[in-house]
Amino acid sequence: MALHKRNPLFSGLGGYIRICGRELMGKKATAYVRSDGYILLNQDILRTPLQWAYVIAHCQLHLAFGHFDGERMPGFWKEAQNGERKWAVSCNKYLWNMACDLYIARFLGDLKFGAPLNPVSLSDFPGATEERRLYEYLSGQGSPESFGEYGTGGPGEMDMRGLEEPLFYDGKKNQKNPYVQKFAFALANSVSSVVSAAGGHDWGGERSVTASRKAAQWFINHYPLLGGLAASFQIIEDYNYCITNEISIAAVDVTCGEIYVNPAAGLKDGELKFVLAHEFLHAGLRHHWRCQGRDPYLWNIACDYVINGWLVEMGIGSMPEKGLLYDESLKNRSAEDLYDQMVMDLRRYSKLDTLRGYGKGDIMGGGSPGFGNRGAASLDDFYRDALRNGLEYHTQEGRGYLPAGLVEEIRALAVPPIPWDVELARWFDCCFAPMEKRRSYARPSRRQGSTPEIPRPSYVNGDAMEKGRTFGVVVDTSGSMGSRLLGLALGAIASYAAAKEVPFARVVFCDACAYDAGYLAPEDIAGRVRVQGRGGTVLQPGVDLLERAEDFPKDGPILIITDGEIESRMEIRRRHAFLVPRGKRLPFRPRGEVFYMER
Repeated sequence: MALHKRNPLFSGLGGYIRICGRELMGKKATAYVRSDGYILLNQDILRTPLQWAYVIAHCQLHLAFGHFDGERMPGFWKEAQNGERKWAVSCNKYLWNMACDLYIARFLGDLKFGAPLNPVSLSDFPGATEERRLYEYLSGQGSPESFGEYGTGGPGEMDMRGLEEPLFYDGKKNQKNPYVQKFAFALANSVSSVVSAAGGHDWGGERSVTASRKAAQWFINHYPLLGGLAASFQIIEDYNYCITNEISIAAVDVTCGEIYVNPAAGLKDGELKFVLAHEFLHAGLRHHWRCQGRDPYLWNIACDYVINGWLVEMGIGSMPEKGLLYDESLKNRSAEDLYDQMVMDLRRYSKLDTLRGYGKGDIMGGGSPGFGNRGAASLDDFYRDALRNGLEYHTQEGRGYLPAGLVEEIRALAVPPIPWDVELARWFDCCFAPMEKRRSYARPSRRQGSTPEIPRPSYVNGDAMEKGRTFGVVVDTSGSMGSRLLGLALGAIASYAAAKEVPFARVVFCDACAYDAGYLAPEDIAGRVRVQGRGGTVLQPGVDLLERAEDFPKDGPILIITDGEIESRMEIRRRHAFLVPRGKRLPFRPRGEVFYMER
């Protein structure tokens, strides 16, 4: 029966299957079908699974082909008596049953479904194209000695019960054979399923439209904010996959464009809408990319709290009982803010369940430990644009309430972020205004060469301005800082310092202690850096050295390059900024600006 239900055609046919014993079926009959739609199987007969699947389909096709219909049987006639219709059939019921068995055998043979009880060579029956032609051929050959080799009723027995009273349907009263109608629908559905599978998806046909896919279709038809995202994801309901990947309820793989729903979770329609909207927002808000080196599980939990709070405000679906993180006291908080709070209380937040399960985040994939896959930039742009366009349409059409925090975050994602090196350049602009040049006759102008008799001054920079035009650089040279990362930071510093006409910078290298390298040209800083690798970085002595140095300007800014693995408190009295790898964080609240370098 499992093999039978797995077939897209026969699983959609009609019939009521009952399992009986030999006391009702007899000792030789495998199965037979009645005109009222009941299919009786003999459990005391030993058959292989493929044979049983063949038997069930054989009996179903008797109903589907209308073999019990009087109008299809040979010898059918009708007449009108006193305004009333009268139907009658005069044919050999045994030969008709045999003809129908042969026709079904050919049909199942063409489909290569199951295993016949007794293989039949249809080449012995010329013109086996329809039941009536087979009946005419058998009538010309005389009454056969055995029926069992063609049907399922056993030797000499019919597998169709009820032919003595054929079924008749009045077309004027819109009466139709329901089994024939089901067969037509099942045939169209199975063809659609096969074509859809060959095309790379399985959305075709009513059978493949599960509750989860209906919920996704609801977003496409009724909720424009998430409709674009819903159309871009494939819903996968594979129990074995969910068990293998420890997915308790649902999870999303943004890079693959797939959402996994565990069919054993038993979610209702409203709960499915809530869960799918949850996963859509994970993708649209780029949570896989914004993790940026944070702990993936804690970051996932922070995002869950924010998303679920918004969904409750919007009233989408209903919250599932398990795997839902919701706290009304955390309303109007950003995911980054919540993550910083969770890091301070790991014991509490490391024991929570997500939609995927205990200790697992429902944001899957991405390639790197923090889900940050920069190679999928075009995919991120697609999700961001889908959410932004959905917001515009949702707002114009007035489709429902949206939380202010969600609207603000979607609009913020629509604006491309400013690159870190551009932000650093702006910091240099604020610290070093363009130098004002003055006229000086100490160095004649080049134009004086053409008119030696006319003295012409040239433009030069002021000496006082050049002396105060410098800044301090405190470089973390511990083992946690990579050479490539330092080279990237120092290269940017050198280029912008040269652009702002800063001739020298005061450099201090810090590891377990501070080392004053003196004034260096910006382009020479990278060549003097040596990563020591001794851990335990302390940067405060380097800052103190610069602030107390007599040859360092009192208003000179300080730029600190570190990976954040430093002391938990620093006191910096001058204007300063930090240059930190993206995904890292400082162990204290900085007063100066923080620029996050791309890895």
